[in-house]
Amino acid sequence: MNRLATISRPLAVAARAQAARSAFAARSAVQIRNYSADHHEETYEHFTERFVKFFDNVDDLFELQRGLNNAFGYDLVPAPSVVEAALKAARRVNDYPTAVRIFEGVKVKTGSDALYKQYLEELAPIKKELGIETKEELGL
Repeated sequence: MNRLATISRPLAVAARAQAARSAFAARSAVQIRNYSADHHEETYEHFTERFVKFFDNVDDLFELQRGLNNAFGYDLVPAPSVVEAALKAARRVNDYPTAVRIFEGVKVKTGSDALYKQYLEELAPIKKELGIETKEELGL
């Protein structure tokens, strides 16, 4: 084998590898564009309706906790109807600590004592009906 062939062969392999990487990058870029093309804005009302439906159908603790992580993961405070549905789901799966934690999540998401108190006032009937107390009421 001549010396020129041994030098050009690794260069040809490197060129093919670079071409394959470029082709993969091009396909990946197109694929990302396709995923983001279907993005739509969700209204607060649709968000509320979606999570109320979700919590109405929850039948185990894992699903409840997954739904709470999703609902509280957005940059907004869930509507009282969502919190009410989540509280009912927590009691339905017989998990009192999660019900108490829901109020902690609301307190963190509201960011102000005044707004948190408004939520507590609006949710007072469901709290009484389900026998749920907040962390503060439990003395913790």
